[in-house]
Amino acid sequence: MTGTDHAVLVLRLAAPLQSWGGPSRYNQRETRPQPTKSGVLGLLAAAEGRNREASLTDLVGLQLGVRVDQPGTLLRDYHTYSDYRGVPLLSAKANAKGQQTRTTPAKHTGVTRRFHLQDAVFVAALRGPKALVQSLEEAVRNPVFPLCLGRRSCPPTGPVSLGLRTDSPLKEALEDVPWQAGSHRRRQARGATVSLEATIEDPAGDQMTVDVPDTYDLRTGTRFVRRAVRHFWVTIPSGNDQPATKTASAGQPDHDPFALLGW
Repeated sequence: MTGTDHAVLVLRLAAPLQSWGGPSRYNQRETRPQPTKSGVLGLLAAAEGRNREASLTDLVGLQLGVRVDQPGTLLRDYHTYSDYRGVPLLSAKANAKGQQTRTTPAKHTGVTRRFHLQDAVFVAALRGPKALVQSLEEAVRNPVFPLCLGRRSCPPTGPVSLGLRTDSPLKEALEDVPWQAGSHRRRQARGATVSLEATIEDPAGDQMTVDVPDTYDLRTGTRFVRRAVRHFWVTIPSGNDQPATKTASAGQPDHDPFALLGW
């Protein structure tokens, strides 16, 4: 149901690099192919200036939808780290007191593999109480802390907020936002419309994703809760008025790869 007491905040999440981490830790830091709810709520919390110990109850209640305007490509970052004091790194092992021990033989440099999405563009829509959504939109336009897309090393390109919209189902909101892909991706489009992958929170959704945070407190760590989601495709104008180009020669039938199998 929709009403005047709710509104929808639309965000454009674009950057040279993004990384929406899942449960991966330690030396393997993966990224999911779409922004996570934990990552998007973290961006909003930073915009408002909330500290890591602040409650997330009001933010967790927001309904999230994501549209993939430009999927980007996967990038693996070869990353090294060391202790700034010059002492050996801690081992994964612990002594009888539960304390981590130093590596033996001494190891001063470690290696992690960190994955990013490069050249990706997403549209995120958040539906919630109008007063809360309005304050979040103002915060995104005037953030207290620098905004990032998943990691601190991933600042956004251009303004993040695409503004507020009157209350509507998230599917409709994602269908109404113009295509946000980069100019080079637009030039590749064929036809007057483009089909984009989308995901929305839906209690009746047929899939589950584990990305709802309980806190960002570093002392206790974050535990993630499941939410139901639904995947679908949206078709929106591409901005290209030219009809789709046919690759087959005039008078020749389209290539059928199954013809040799007799299908």
